[in-house]
Amino acid sequence: MQTTEAFEGLSCTDCGETFGVEEHGRCPDCGAPLSPTYDRDVVDPAALGDGDGPGQYRFDALLPFPAGVAVTAGEGDTPLVRTDRLAEELGVAAAFVKDEGRNPTGTFHDRGMSIAVTAAAERGTEPLALAAAGNAGQSAAAYAGRAGLRSYAFVPSRTAFSNKAMVNVHGGEMRVVGGRYGDAAAAVDEQLAADYHSLQEFTTPYRHDGAKTLAYELLEAEGDEADGSGPLPDAIVLPASTGELVAGAVEGLRDLVALGLAESVPDVYAVQAAGCAPIAAAHESGVETVEAWDGPDTIVGELEIDDPAGGDRALAALAAVDGDALTVEDDDALESAVTVARTEVIEVGGAGGVALAGAWLLAESGSLGADDEVVIVNPDSGVKTPDVLRSHLMGKGI
Repeated sequence: MQTTEAFEGLSCTDCGETFGVEEHGRCPDCGAPLSPTYDRDVVDPAALGDGDGPGQYRFDALLPFPAGVAVTAGEGDTPLVRTDRLAEELGVAAAFVKDEGRNPTGTFHDRGMSIAVTAAAERGTEPLALAAAGNAGQSAAAYAGRAGLRSYAFVPSRTAFSNKAMVNVHGGEMRVVGGRYGDAAAAVDEQLAADYHSLQEFTTPYRHDGAKTLAYELLEAEGDEADGSGPLPDAIVLPASTGELVAGAVEGLRDLVALGLAESVPDVYAVQAAGCAPIAAAHESGVETVEAWDGPDTIVGELEIDDPAGGDRALAALAAVDGDALTVEDDDALESAVTVARTEVIEVGGAGGVALAGAWLLAESGSLGADDEVVIVNPDSGVKTPDVLRSHLMGKGI
């Protein structure tokens, strides 16, 4: 397998055992997730982002696989949209939405799925399989199709029709499982008789690694757009579900500090829906291990992950940067999504609405100040679940 110069291999996030690129899946010694490690000393900080690859592969100096072998559709390079009316309402100096809905399949998952499918293609293994709340299944089918590999996506019955349809449109096989996300995850091994290459978050070592390129892009965009004195915003607000977005984004921010490209990591806030908030609850309790959420219930299906595989990694990431976690109600999330869609053009879904509602809550509590610049991450496009947003409006008599 072709790897980049900085890529050292895989390290267990629990016992610390190291492995080569040939390893796949969780740690064979203790069962914890593996994560890529890098020798940052071989990376020229001034040249980070100057690679020849498309999208996020401009940053292949700190990715496991070089652009030349990547299974890519140009994911990344999503816009950082300045939202002046939102900033005024929040009472902050500047507000931006990092719009991950502009990725090829309309989700931040495209970043990590590109790397995970590249690993599978380099290994020459198939079929690929995963359970998904929706977006990850669609993304996996798309990238597997580009690599010419068979794939299976197991999704709960409540998954949005748009995701279900596009899994098949991209050429993937789909299995709809009664119940919720956990039921779909359990069905993968129950229903697949043959061996498969897993694309599950924190089973494949690579999905969360793609999320860090979002942080690298903030460094460039903030330098061009922001009014403040620093190269990064003062605060970043992002939704938490499987844990991969939180863990990956924080890792990317820490990379920038380690390379001397930023002085410090911004304040990081992870937001969950109040009806399914295992990461936020664990953070508030001050524990290091996430417990499964009893009776998950949120209209935001992408965030209804009751037992997140990367929950512990998200907690560790927040602890490493003194970050925080909070919860918001579904109605506030949907109202936030609709408000921003009406005033800022951006089509925000329920998960993005959760992050936006979190920003409003942080502003009301005084955690965001008048001099702060804040970036809110919209993880997917609003057109994924327009029926949910429309139903919210109908509930208001609109």
